Order: sequence, then C-alpha cells, then structure tokens
Amino acid sequence: MPQTFAAADAVELAVVERSGFVESRHSGSAIVLGPDGVVVQQLGAVTAPILPRSSLKPLQALACLTAGAPLEGERLALASASHSGTDRHVSVVRDILDSARLGEEALACPPAWPTDQATRDEMVREHYEPSRIRMNCSGKHAAMLLTCSVNNWDPRGYLDPGHPVQAHIRDVIERLIGEKAAVTAIDGCGAPVYAMSLSGLAKAIQRVGTSSQTSPFALHRSAGTLVRAVREHPWAIDGPGRPDTIAIERLGVFAKTGAEGVMVMVAPDGTTVALKILDGSARAATAVAVRLLERAGALAPADVAETLAALPLSIHGGDSTVGAIRPAF
Repeated sequence: MPQTFAAADAVELAVVERSGFVESRHSGSAIVLGPDGVVVQQLGAVTAPILPRSSLKPLQALACLTAGAPLEGERLALASASHSGTDRHVSVVRDILDSARLGEEALACPPAWPTDQATRDEMVREHYEPSRIRMNCSGKHAAMLLTCSVNNWDPRGYLDPGHPVQAHIRDVIERLIGEKAAVTAIDGCGAPVYAMSLSGLAKAIQRVGTSSQTSPFALHRSAGTLVRAVREHPWAIDGPGRPDTIAIERLGVFAKTGAEGVMVMVAPDGTTVALKILDGSARAATAVAVRLLERAGALAPADVAETLAALPLSIHGGDSTVGAIRPAF
C-alpha cells in the first residue's frame, strides 16, 4: 500500500514560541502554484500520497452539483463545509434535507456536539444530546442525499464506495486531480476519502478556485458557482471566529481546512497552496498557508498581518499572552 511522506521528507513549517523559547515545531510539506499552474515553491514531499480529509469537500460538493443537485448560495457553501454546528448552520442543512424529502434520520454521519462553544453550552443547558445534524460534515452528507434524490438513487447505503453517488464523486475527483486515487479510506464522518498527492490536490483546488461561472465548460461553470457561494457566505463553511471563515472574510481567498493538518487555499489572483502538517495538528495550517501566499506575492503583507492577528494563534501564560504560533519563514 502506498505510504504517506515520512519525517525525513518533511520541512519545518511552523513553530510555537513561549516567552521567546521555541517550545514546539510543526513539520510537513507544502506546494504553491502560480496563477498559471506553474510550481512556484515546494517544500518537502509533494508527490507522496496524503488523505486530504475535509479539504476534499469542495470537490465532493462540485461532484454533487454536476450530478444535478440543486444547490446554490448558502446551501452550496454548507455542502462544502466543516461547519461549527450553530442553529444557523443546522437550519440550512435541514433545508437541503427537505429538498430531498428526507429527515435527519437519513444522515449517516455520526452524532456529535457542535464545535461552536456557545451553541454546545446552550444544548447542555437544555439537556439536548449530540445529533447527526450538528456533526460538522452534515452539510456534505445532506448534499449527497439530495444528489441521490434527484437521480432516483436509493439513499440507503449512500456512503458505500460502490454506491452510484460515491462512484460519481470519485470519477469527478480523479478528473480534477489528474491521477488515480492511491487508496480509498473511510473519513471520520463515514464517507469515502481518497489518497492523492499533495500536488494533485493543489491542481484540483486551483481548477475549482479559478473557475468562472461564464466558462464554456459545464464543470467549470459549476465550480465557479461553488467558489462564489463560499466567498459570499464565509460563515457557512466554518463558523464565526473560526480560521477558514476569518481567512475568507479578510483576504477574499477560497480556503478549506482538512483534519490531520491539511489545508488548501486559493488567492484571488489564482495562486494556490496545499499543505500537510506531518503531526496532524491544524493549529498552524491557516497561518502557514497565508504566509506562503504572501511570499508568492498573492496577498498584501499588511492584510496578512491583520489576518494573522485575528487568528487563534496566541500562547497564554496565566492571564497574559506570552507567545504565538507562527510560520517558520
């Protein structure tokens, strides 16, 4: 079975400083593509396969669109989301399920608490329990169910890799990454996730992130619609005060975090970064991505500085801020 890159193949991407002392280091791999698709920079192993985890969601949502799912605006952004489970997020997911004429019980993602702390606290006070619709992948699952509905595919077993909806999603993904998936694995939400090279993931995200709604090609028109939906509804793809939402709101990028330290980001000019942090920590991923885009000349230094200040990167000692998580370059 193909193996992901090893520690010997990784480079230092970020450090954690406490009181001027480097306490921890995050190593990994990254690739930056210019607007024309030419490699601008690569760090570490970018051809070894990785599991993109939730960074794959824009490609999965795009596949649902190309299969006829009637998704637009907030609903399309939620289909691409790792949302924080607020009532606003859940309302949109219910709307997608209503369009599929299905209830919450059709969702096959596991029950979960919302990651939004205020919402979770309110649920605890009201004696609610974890639910499938609060799980951060419920928008993706609802979109898959809607795709089944419009194609008269049986929604039962929709997460099976051999189900028609998953076969279509895989086909679209492989077309976009330009390679065959190295491995089929099961994501944390129960859906198939496909191993691919970091360079293949970057190519695919750039193709999506630079697509136009006026393209003569249907796939690119759909991708342009998806990107517009995310940029117009950044709250939907993550949540208030959360990294993807902050980056999209402040920088106009197209961004999607994945579990285990994966991040993809497309600047307004089309410059694209994809990265994987080897130890699986996501805490530095957004900061590293925006700094790489800044170094490539795609983002203004002042805008990047303001965005980094808004991200949850502070290291605390008692009631004081005593350090920060920061890119290593």
